[in-house]
Amino acid sequence: MKRGILLLLFVAFLTPFKLFAQENQFSGWGAIFHSQRFGKHWGASFDGQFRSASHFDYLRNILLRPSVNYHFDGNKMVALGYAYVTLNGRTASGDKTFRPESRIWQQFTINTKFGSNNTLQHRFRLEQRFLGNTTNTNNHYFAQRLRYFARAIVPFKHGQAFIKGPFAALQDEIFVNVQNKEKVNNHFFDQNRAYAALGYRIRKEVDVEAGYLNQYTKSATAYTINHVIQVAFYTRF
Repeated sequence: MKRGILLLLFVAFLTPFKLFAQENQFSGWGAIFHSQRFGKHWGASFDGQFRSASHFDYLRNILLRPSVNYHFDGNKMVALGYAYVTLNGRTASGDKTFRPESRIWQQFTINTKFGSNNTLQHRFRLEQRFLGNTTNTNNHYFAQRLRYFARAIVPFKHGQAFIKGPFAALQDEIFVNVQNKEKVNNHFFDQNRAYAALGYRIRKEVDVEAGYLNQYTKSATAYTINHVIQVAFYTRF
């Protein structure tokens, strides 16, 4: 079962190259992910992400995403959160554009183990999206999106608790529009993000990793593949 899921992640990673790509972009993403436990059940999370435009021309997105978490059954968690996302763009004439987005989101996460010390996370997230308009910031519209995320961590050292050392990370996330898709791209499918990275666990609570992310996005009339170099920093306390 676990090997089948890993194989599915690998196939998802390769799939975008076989589809009908019409545009290729190249960008860089930096991210910080933090989770904090307050007790047996309650906790909080926060991630901040910074994403460049194609060819690293300018900072396109800033994403700030806090949440309140409730842990139960040892390996499950539900969360309620908010996200603020900026979208900076450029017109054909070079003029700057700006579109803000606010999100309220709900999430269910399951963490499992396979092998001696490998971990696999499943995450289901429903987002209520309040999107601004680039030409009229007073004209906002609403849409909902569902996301499924799977991430595997495979340490290079086996047979002992993984508290320090190198590891490989493999993940995939698919996004689908479940309400007002005509406001987003007029399609049920929104995007897929496949990611492979190498990382190092500095200590039990701190990871750093760098890898390649393939973002396959469906717009109203075309497909785009964004080739991303991502650097991420994780803390858990």
